[in-house]
Amino acid sequence: MRHHFGDLLDRDGDYWTIIPNFKRYAYRVGDLPNGSSEITIITIGKQDENWERIFTFPNLVEVTLHEPSGEQLEAARELTGINRLRITHARPHSIDFIRSLVNVEELVLEYVSGFTDLSPLRDLPRLRALHLENLRKVSNFDGLAGIKNLKYLKIHGTLDWLQPIDSFDFLRGLPNLEVLGAWQFACKKPYPVMLPVMTLKHLKKLMINGYLPVEEFALMEECLPGVKGADWGPYQIQPSSYVELSLEDIRASLPATVIREKHPEIRIHEDGSRWISDPSNQWVRFTGKGKRDVQLGTPQAEKKCREAAEKYEAMKQAAKLLVQSEKDK
Repeated sequence: MRHHFGDLLDRDGDYWTIIPNFKRYAYRVGDLPNGSSEITIITIGKQDENWERIFTFPNLVEVTLHEPSGEQLEAARELTGINRLRITHARPHSIDFIRSLVNVEELVLEYVSGFTDLSPLRDLPRLRALHLENLRKVSNFDGLAGIKNLKYLKIHGTLDWLQPIDSFDFLRGLPNLEVLGAWQFACKKPYPVMLPVMTLKHLKKLMINGYLPVEEFALMEECLPGVKGADWGPYQIQPSSYVELSLEDIRASLPATVIREKHPEIRIHEDGSRWISDPSNQWVRFTGKGKRDVQLGTPQAEKKCREAAEKYEAMKQAAKLLVQSEKDK
């Protein structure tokens, strides 16, 4: 599945200042003069003939290497002054060239295959935001452990390929992490694979989808009280369709800023229309992988919700004992 160039970075907070993906082509090197002091952001790839001139730009802070050649990747080690780096659609056997980029604070690796070792990232003392997407040869993420200043980490697979993650033990080496995300991934390690999240004392936000057994979600909920996104519960009620908000509804006339702040149940479309979930088409989505949704309001849904709630509470109690046991060690 080729990258759609959507912006998959969570831009809440101040973790990311790198340009959105879809803007990359606006910064192609083109026919620019050597030594330009006005150039701060640039995109280069194997199609660019005069790409070497980027080394003459004194104020360069951000580089996107889109479908770069091997020569361009090796030369990137000389970009020691940049703060933001994106690499997409590349197949280096190693990312050792990154070690010298000691000023990089934001790093995006998308569809970068060929290498297996992430440990060169430990040599980036200022790295605070990291997005990893579709790393075909990587399954061991232990190389991330020890990046002391990392505050944001997201690991992405794609709709047609689950990113393998052998273990989440590397989280124990990320003491200052504030945002953690994992989407479209597969982890075969048995319960309690997510126990390391209990060491993330500064975590503020968790974004993990349902590719784990329900026991793991109960464990994370117990480990991370008060963390945004860590309160799944046994199930969630989700709409299957939306209907346009009636003009008689007071929310139809509220300013968009108020809607976004106080009424997250309302969706505002590009044309300004406002939509809300269809109350006649709500579904119960049970927490954890392998669970089948049921339509809200049916006798089957009521029974399954009750059973799921009882089991989930028992799992949370077991998780509480496990967490206390870890603390007592």
